[in-house]
Amino acid sequence: MLKQRIITALWLIPIVLGAIFLLPANFFAWVLVPVFLVAAKEWGSFIDPNCNATQWSFTATLGFLLIALNLTVPVDVLWFKGQLHPMYLAIISIGVFWWIVSSVLVFSFPKSAKFWKTSPMLKSMFGQLTLVPCFASLIALKSLSNNVDPYFGGALVFLVMLVVWATDTGAYFAGRTLGKHKLMPSVSPAKTLEGLAGGLLTTMIVVAGVMYVAPEQELGLLIVVTLVTALASAFGDLSESMFKRAANIKDSGTILPGHGGILDRIDSLTAALPVFTFIYIAMWM
Repeated sequence: MLKQRIITALWLIPIVLGAIFLLPANFFAWVLVPVFLVAAKEWGSFIDPNCNATQWSFTATLGFLLIALNLTVPVDVLWFKGQLHPMYLAIISIGVFWWIVSSVLVFSFPKSAKFWKTSPMLKSMFGQLTLVPCFASLIALKSLSNNVDPYFGGALVFLVMLVVWATDTGAYFAGRTLGKHKLMPSVSPAKTLEGLAGGLLTTMIVVAGVMYVAPEQELGLLIVVTLVTALASAFGDLSESMFKRAANIKDSGTILPGHGGILDRIDSLTAALPVFTFIYIAMWM
């Protein structure tokens, strides 16, 4: 398993970094569509693990939404005088609100599952609220200052990924060595409070890196934004675990050997990206 994870990571990371930094923003927006369609098919198994028709129906619906978004708001008109297009801003804002609601569902699981576990409509809506704001946030960040510095937006996307990776890595090692108190045993029995604390502490390495590269940043604000983004990523992970547990599924898919599915790799990002993008727009734009 570990060997498979390493091999997959070795070919996956260059592809991801190449897309983030080398693809023009308008191409990036369309390349994301098939990736999110795979994630949508995986979410379809949360809605009904035994019905392919339901899974493909959700995939088609999400695909229609993403394509319509790309056609309605092309990258060229996404930013105007430092202001994000109102449609994208609304989607990202709704995404942030969803993650507040999702956190409540996670905290109250399994009691919260009583009103959504048997409702395909609600689980479909939850999937759209998880995936569409993440999609919009990726494009919004990637296209930021695209005409001035084509690498700036990619650097912001990469920064969020670094925060998520640091959180996951720190939580894994701290949890294995120090973990005693369960974080959310009904959702994810392996996660501990010590692991979460270790993950948050590890993100300070990212803060130190940012301050080294851009010392003009306000340290206190950077720490707060990093910690909030890291916490969001942790709840994104827990949220997917909750839906998998309700559907009695171990991995969302098998497309990435050793890692599971696309959702298993982007679960933390689905929360971290909308939260970071919203804060960035509010604080720096």
